[in-house]
Amino acid sequence: MTMKIWNHTFRTVGTFAATLALAIFASAQQTTTTPTQTQSSPAQGGQQTNPATTTTPESSSAPSTAQSDAAADIVETATKAGSFTTLAKALDAAGLTETLKGAGPFTVFAPTDEAFAKLPAGTLDELLKPENKDKLKAILTYHVVPGKVMASDVAKMDGKMAKTVQGGEIHVSTAGGVKVDNASVTQPDIAASNGVIHVIDTVLMPSGGGKMKGSKKPSTR
Repeated sequence: MTMKIWNHTFRTVGTFAATLALAIFASAQQTTTTPTQTQSSPAQGGQQTNPATTTTPESSSAPSTAQSDAAADIVETATKAGSFTTLAKALDAAGLTETLKGAGPFTVFAPTDEAFAKLPAGTLDELLKPENKDKLKAILTYHVVPGKVMASDVAKMDGKMAKTVQGGEIHVSTAGGVKVDNASVTQPDIAASNGVIHVIDTVLMPSGGGKMKGSKKPSTR
């Protein structure tokens, strides 16, 4: 009888010891796992921070592009438009490129490539010759009005004259659309850093411009 009691007691103590050992082992595993999870948390936090860091330069570059476009002067704006290659060539031949890149402000009634193509055959080639630089300069500056004159201002000038940089005056009319002399404004208010461009469909010719140096004088006989 005594032996059975001892055996029962031994088994009970053994079971308790085994249970206690398992509890200690499980606790040790949890303690080991916890730092790993804690260490992974900052890493995840770091990964969340990185995309924001990468995005910041891209966001800051957008205003820079916008500022670059807004800073384009009249010549640069016309060149980017793509339909003023002849005008750009003529400005360069007349030595006016740097002038229209200056502070201004200027209002330019800009003929398109199609407008120059409407000139009589050979006229443009003749104007681009070095000996006709003064004539070309006079024609081009006849397309420029000092100051920044927006379309809303032009619309109030019906029947009036506007003095140009060339010294002559262009006639403004608004009946059936805005016109300067015999040219129609097809696109107004193209903004530039030093003024504004109004697109026209015909090259303006100042009166009393004189003969081109390369042209023949009429016979007096």
